[in-house]
Amino acid sequence: MRIMGLDFGAATMGVAISDELLITAQPIEIIRREKENQLRHTYQRLEELIKEYDVQEIVLGYPKMLNDTIGEKAQACEKVKDDLERRTGLKVTLVDERLTTVQAHRILDEAEMSYKKKAAVIDKMAASIILQTYLDSREK
Repeated sequence: MRIMGLDFGAATMGVAISDELLITAQPIEIIRREKENQLRHTYQRLEELIKEYDVQEIVLGYPKMLNDTIGEKAQACEKVKDDLERRTGLKVTLVDERLTTVQAHRILDEAEMSYKKKAAVIDKMAASIILQTYLDSREK
């Protein structure tokens, strides 16, 4: 059994997967799309990854505002959550993702990664941080 972590953005979906012991998160893929609301291909790819990795649960980054209110991006994530639960039959948990992208940038800056290389991995790194946060918060 594994858990999948997702970072939903306007043009991408970062994907991370836990190890089988549910201890660590690994970034695996960025699913890109041309238009924000065209999610059919994204959902199809996620379904493939769910089967490939035997995923039993999904965590989805929930971008609440810093003042703890729900904005447009968080509302879009709520729709994605509902869509994923309906399509996959899996439980989808929303995880507060405030500042995860900032944290991912810091990690990549420390690795002295170029801007171009950072842009290619930032979303899956953010998904990995979201998933790791969730894994660390679970009761041991």
